[in-house]
Amino acid sequence: MPWLLYCLLPLLLSLQACTQPPDGTIRFGLASAPANLDPRYATDATSARINRLLYQRLVDFDERIRPVPALARWEQLGPRHYRFYLKPGRPAFHDGTPLRAHDVAATYRSILAPGSGSPHAGTLRLITDIEVLDDNTLDFRLSRPDPLLPGYLVIGILPAVGITAGSPFHAQPLGSGPFRLTGWPEPGRLLLTRIADGQAVEFLRIGDPTVRVLKLRRGEVDILQNDLPPELLGYLAEQVDIMVHTGPGSNFAYLGFNLQDPVTGNAGVRRAIAHAIDRAGIIHHILGDAARPAAALLPPEHWAGHPGLQQIEHDPARARSLLAAAGYDAEHPLQLHYKTSTDPVRLRIATVIQQQLAQAGIDMQLSSYDWGTFFGDIKDGRFQMYSLMWVGIKTPDIFRYAFHSTSLPPEGANRGRLADPVIDELIAAAGQGATLEEQATAYRRLQAQLLQQLPYVPLWYEDHVVALRDGIEGYRLALDGNYDGLRDVRKRLP
Repeated sequence: MPWLLYCLLPLLLSLQACTQPPDGTIRFGLASAPANLDPRYATDATSARINRLLYQRLVDFDERIRPVPALARWEQLGPRHYRFYLKPGRPAFHDGTPLRAHDVAATYRSILAPGSGSPHAGTLRLITDIEVLDDNTLDFRLSRPDPLLPGYLVIGILPAVGITAGSPFHAQPLGSGPFRLTGWPEPGRLLLTRIADGQAVEFLRIGDPTVRVLKLRRGEVDILQNDLPPELLGYLAEQVDIMVHTGPGSNFAYLGFNLQDPVTGNAGVRRAIAHAIDRAGIIHHILGDAARPAAALLPPEHWAGHPGLQQIEHDPARARSLLAAAGYDAEHPLQLHYKTSTDPVRLRIATVIQQQLAQAGIDMQLSSYDWGTFFGDIKDGRFQMYSLMWVGIKTPDIFRYAFHSTSLPPEGANRGRLADPVIDELIAAAGQGATLEEQATAYRRLQAQLLQQLPYVPLWYEDHVVALRDGIEGYRLALDGNYDGLRDVRKRLP
């Protein structure tokens, strides 16, 4: 890899004077900064991962994506009645206030309040009543039976007093998780302290992946996770003082469309785009084979996944035929506008997709924006076509959240404005299954229908990769890419 070393050498020399002096702080380099540290409203992946460190949840998931007790155990007293028992000895909020059932109720009531704007409101709307029985016990009653309810109750718990007072949790979080916020001195720099032993962790936004790698080499950061191109990962793997680990992932990359647009609202056009993309080529050349092709949002090994779905083939001739049927040809080419972020890996992928679409006769204009502008445009529907990734999906209620006609932002993530009665009926039918087996069958029918209609074009599930400086011990990758490994990580000083 001499060409890469040639490019890196001047930057390494320029950074020599900036080497971080050894200390006990663990520094974690981020491609994008967290946007919202209130778990009721956070929608970006970085915020969600950091919020897992700051807050405790009633329920979590095991390695097979099954709900398991976290703050509470539960029992089902009837088809529409669940009782939750908070565990004794649970952590208090970081200001010393005990966490009680009243705080749990206040958190979920605030999400369900009319006009709350929480993206979780649509999923939780089946909850009709929350009754606090005592400090340790509360009941949830539902409008309809749903065996998946425990898996919905994974939102970090906030103190009721702060909710009533309108505290700015988005910037001043107050949870009971294994870490507390100790400073946010500037955008892109976040300081956390581990409650158990006082270990300091600093999150640093470093947008350019090459600069992130250089800072890792110089000791200015200790951990990098994901968002690195294969050539930089190969370079790091050759360094004696860096350890690189990879693991399978479930994060789902896709192309999204504005379905109210006269061009991308055409199903034939979307299918032409799907056939024009060479997923295998991108996975091999851009992602370094660190991904697997996807046909649906849920991976096939998920209990509600659909392993029988067929991958969309790369077939430029079929793409051109579909475009001709839609009225586009060499004299009247299809013109599209594609939005992505300024992250170099995502921009590189978008550029390759642009080239592949051009081979099928599609003229695609590419625009890239900083993360805040880009994501704001997507949530507000200011796009024709875009690429994003669903991160950390556990329960199939994601289909209601992302595709139901009533799940428009900000209360949902139907960003393409899909409004299809068949899809709505399939989502409703899946949610009414009395058992997980019945629900799994219904969700597979739904996923087959979505693959037929293509409101999203599925791309791939990306693997996870972490690069650690020598002396960082105990960090483990998670299937969904969360940062829970920081709970046990240690830094050995030279």
